[in-house]
Amino acid sequence: MEREELAGRIQVIGFSCIRCGECCRDTEEDTGLVMVFPAEIEELSVATGLKAEDFSRPYPEKVRTPGGGSITFERCLKQIAGGCIFLDHTRCMAYAARPWICRTYPFMLSGDRVVVSPCRGIGQDMAEHGALEMADLLLARRAAEQAEGERVRGILSSHPFPAGEDVLVDGTGVRVL
Repeated sequence: MEREELAGRIQVIGFSCIRCGECCRDTEEDTGLVMVFPAEIEELSVATGLKAEDFSRPYPEKVRTPGGGSITFERCLKQIAGGCIFLDHTRCMAYAARPWICRTYPFMLSGDRVVVSPCRGIGQDMAEHGALEMADLLLARRAAEQAEGERVRGILSSHPFPAGEDVLVDGTGVRVL
């Protein structure tokens, strides 16, 4: 999809963040999880001075492996007190280094389809430059997701997994949990 076509679709939908913070809160355990890739974790670590383990955890969904182990893919931001670890009331404490999912919310691409998550800011007037910025972010997010997917597939095809162990796989390799 071309940038201008995507921006046009986004502008028709309309969006303006009203800074309510609802997108950063979960309503049930393990809902609203924000998956983070290794590059995003590094950026968040640099921006916050925290180690990855301080603000992220292995994504909770697992694939069982023969021999009693499991594989989980990527990490997600931790949630505390019903919301993202970086949420301070309605303000993001890591805003400048926020992950792709947060930068593009409430939009995402599924193929050439624009998917819109529930948000009170949907339907608000949106200037053309704002729609173009969002289109650029969505296209960059898709490229980052595809690149990470390729790295993970390469690791899956070339690394043996320890029998009976729970492991995390991301674009940097395989780690026993």
